[in-house]
Amino acid sequence: MTTPAAPDTPDIPASAEQLVVQTAAGAVRGRREEDLAVFRGMPFAAPPVGEARFQAPRPPHPWDGVRDAHAFGPPPPQEAGIQGRTGVLDAPTGDDWLTVNVWTPDVGSQSPSAGRPVMVWIYGGAYKLGHSGSPGYDAQHLARAGDLVIVTFNYRVGIEGFARIEGAPANRGLLDQVAALEWVRDNIAAFGGDPGRVTVFGESAGAGSVAALLAMPSARGLFGRAIAQSVPGTYFSDELARDLATEIAAEAGLRPTAADLATVDPRKLTEAGAALGAKMAERVDRWGQVAPTVTPFSPVVDGEILPTTPWQALAAGAAREVELIVGHNAQEFRLFLAMGGLLGKVTEEQATAALRLFAPGGGAEGEHAYRSAFPEADPSELYERVQSDWLFHIPSLHLAEAQVAGGGRAHVYELTWPAPGGGGALGACHGLDIPLLFGTYGADLGNLLFAGVEVPAEARALTARFHTSWTSFARTGDPGWPAYDSERRLVQVLDVEPEVRPYPEETSRRLWEGHDFPPLPLIGG
Repeated sequence: MTTPAAPDTPDIPASAEQLVVQTAAGAVRGRREEDLAVFRGMPFAAPPVGEARFQAPRPPHPWDGVRDAHAFGPPPPQEAGIQGRTGVLDAPTGDDWLTVNVWTPDVGSQSPSAGRPVMVWIYGGAYKLGHSGSPGYDAQHLARAGDLVIVTFNYRVGIEGFARIEGAPANRGLLDQVAALEWVRDNIAAFGGDPGRVTVFGESAGAGSVAALLAMPSARGLFGRAIAQSVPGTYFSDELARDLATEIAAEAGLRPTAADLATVDPRKLTEAGAALGAKMAERVDRWGQVAPTVTPFSPVVDGEILPTTPWQALAAGAAREVELIVGHNAQEFRLFLAMGGLLGKVTEEQATAALRLFAPGGGAEGEHAYRSAFPEADPSELYERVQSDWLFHIPSLHLAEAQVAGGGRAHVYELTWPAPGGGGALGACHGLDIPLLFGTYGADLGNLLFAGVEVPAEARALTARFHTSWTSFARTGDPGWPAYDSERRLVQVLDVEPEVRPYPEETSRRLWEGHDFPPLPLIGG
């Protein structure tokens, strides 16, 4: 087993109190950091290399003695992302990607019935990026605010986790998540947590993962509450996923098989996924709506590990016993406009193409529906609106509606407070909820969203509200606002003056009424 070569942790005095906890695989030594005990880089599965490459996660190798749990484990192999977004550039290296981290107010003798609620974070990153050791996911503030146990972990992304290849199970990244939750079930009592009160929460691809877990038979019973922040609507059909994997393998001069791909170092193989991503926008004729996302990875509705889409599963009652929070930000797609240099620069032709590709019904009919519904919108507004709706707004809302239809309960929110960086031009864009939730305004994406400004009092107040609502939900199932129903449609609007009101995006809701987000298809060969 490869041990992380260098810590990815804050500077900690050498005299800090050290704590030892016995896990199922062996003893680990954490550190006391102020009023928390923190354990980093604990294996929840064996390194997925060698014979284990591209396979379902296997139990961790047991060890003798006490293993230091002071450093985050290395990130899973991935292509280059936004600098600082994942913390990968400063992370340790090695093959022990599948590790878990715990922040807890106490460890030791508590029985499970006396343990604290547990919140398990699943990071986003378009299913191709991410690392639980990213500074933006520092869970200390959230753990302190709620007096509960916070768990974060790594899972395989990109080709290693999601490429649909022969000789390997589908959705290996999701199987990693199930294995991490099993580790929580089996070990968290020793860290002062209650395995019977587990809440999973995640953002973007992490929220898509939460939604998938709600639909997966293998995840049933591992958590009782879930929070999905900005759920992406992209789940692949088996045919589309296999076609994309074939093209990824071709970029490396290989067949789309586990045997062939395993001949390439996992850190080099990421280049094939990046190369295909750079070309995807040109293949709308073959890959349809997924082509402009330049992301060739998503959970695959393979009929076994993920039997159906989350919306189908929840509407059929698959997760009616799980309490749910789901929501989104008001200007989700604005971030991607800014990253692409398109803010205020979208042409009529670009707007028309986006409306015809993404609007429900598609083609001229879909374009006309959006232009009629938003008659004052300019090309940039239409371009942003239809992609925010298609990718995040409506998938999130429909997940709540499916949960209610299946006999469960859901609470809905929308974040409308604009990011202060860049003169406020970014609005309440994708990812803004991360620094607000974790209180990490100067880390990762927070560097962009809060660039050039002092953190305003409104941001700190929203962070306090996130902390109160999320931890109250984890503790009691009540975030502090009414559950969603199909008549009143009440949601929590998060802004300088938070309020409960009917769903604010009513025009878009009506446009998308009845759309069920089927698996994205392969259009042509």
